[in-house]
Amino acid sequence: MAPPLAWDDFRLIKAIADHRGLGHAAERLGINHSTAFRRLGQIEATLGTSLFERHRTGYAPTPAGEEMARVAGRMEDDVAAFSRKLDGQVLAVSGGLRITTADSLFNELLAPILARFCARYPEVQVDVVLSNQPLNLSKRDADVAVRATDDPPDTLVGRRLATIAWALYGRAADGTRTPLSARRWVSLAEGTGAAKVARYVAARADPARVAVRLDTVAGLVEAVEAGIGIAPLTCLTGDRRPGLMRLSAPEPDLAAGLWLLTHADLRHSARVRAFLDFAAAEIARERDLIEGRGPVSAPR
Repeated sequence: MAPPLAWDDFRLIKAIADHRGLGHAAERLGINHSTAFRRLGQIEATLGTSLFERHRTGYAPTPAGEEMARVAGRMEDDVAAFSRKLDGQVLAVSGGLRITTADSLFNELLAPILARFCARYPEVQVDVVLSNQPLNLSKRDADVAVRATDDPPDTLVGRRLATIAWALYGRAADGTRTPLSARRWVSLAEGTGAAKVARYVAARADPARVAVRLDTVAGLVEAVEAGIGIAPLTCLTGDRRPGLMRLSAPEPDLAAGLWLLTHADLRHSARVRAFLDFAAAEIARERDLIEGRGPVSAPR
């Protein structure tokens, strides 16, 4: 009978299968390449079978490797579920809290709210993951997500706080004398998670007049302020910048919901509940601005 395998052995095999190689797998697990190589050899020797086929393009799991990776995935899910349920029973507003949001939402909305939250709850240590791609809250990649979406995952619970309005903006110094058809544009690139914005620009601008395409909303704002061209921006951003002016009413096709989300197992955790309630109350004060009804800094 082969000696029992450790949980770390399963984690290594899953990481190699996920990344199709040793380098990224070792980095994910916080070990060096040679350690990962040696441990893989030991696991295969223990099992008496090869778990991966080595190719120039990477590591392809054998049927045995695929099965071990599937088992590791189920074990990982069980560990994460246990961790969530344990955290959900903690009554003290203290400990670590991991929040994920997009860079633009953090810069324009969440940063001052977090400052006030940390002042109110000094025993909570907050980690913020800025990502324009959704993280897996079921696997504890984050405890709370602040997201612009119209389709939150069914596995999460939360509340819709507002509708994020978008409108067309240009540099205030450029005025409105030049017709939109003759203006240069900036756009988000396809595949950035804001495909609606890319489609909006494509429907209105000659491709030759799209001067720059960017992969973040924060970069889009900077490009418009620099005078590169006009672009749709959130009213939350555009209406607070005196260097910008609105060139259209809010565009319904670009609107998205603003959601606070967490996993069902964590909603009773004291620190998660404290943040959800605090952030919801703070964001409610900004709702007119978020929905395009706030004061506009430049003439329309």
